[in-house]
Amino acid sequence: MNETTLRVLVTAASKHGATQEIAEALARDLRSAAGGAVDVECVPVRWDPSPDRYDAVALGSAVYAGAWRDEARRWATSHAAELRERPVWLFSSGPIGEPPFPPDDPHDVAPLMRVIGARAHRTFPGRLDKGLLTVPERAMVTAMRAPLGDFRDWAAVQEWAAEIAGSLTVPTSSGVRGRG
Repeated sequence: MNETTLRVLVTAASKHGATQEIAEALARDLRSAAGGAVDVECVPVRWDPSPDRYDAVALGSAVYAGAWRDEARRWATSHAAELRERPVWLFSSGPIGEPPFPPDDPHDVAPLMRVIGARAHRTFPGRLDKGLLTVPERAMVTAMRAPLGDFRDWAAVQEWAAEIAGSLTVPTSSGVRGRG
């Protein structure tokens, strides 16, 4: 790693693993899209990674009942001052089916974006695997007639990683990449 390499944290709150898998894909795709210009680490939000060690952050959460997981909101608000000092992107995982349900962004994302100064938010379809659910969750899924399956859109994750990489890796007149 050279002195112009940017450090990026990808962190997410996941209940059944699908959102963490999206975070890992985002980290891998961001690393690939940026070439050697970024060093990306993917750390679960429950490990409370410090944003101070990074130049940029992508924070995600699984969405249940139209809201982010408490651990993701708590992490963002407890690190709000540090997050406001660097580029931050938010992502949500949760809508399922075709067309995706629910169609709206989580209700707590817009206020969170204002608090931490996030640049953008993206919602990705999620996965609903009945075998991973608790008994109450299975009852709710059955009552709502929620479609089961893996609806995650890996191409959309890859495209967004390329967008983020493009905003972080801006060629300068000397040919060295720097913070965008």
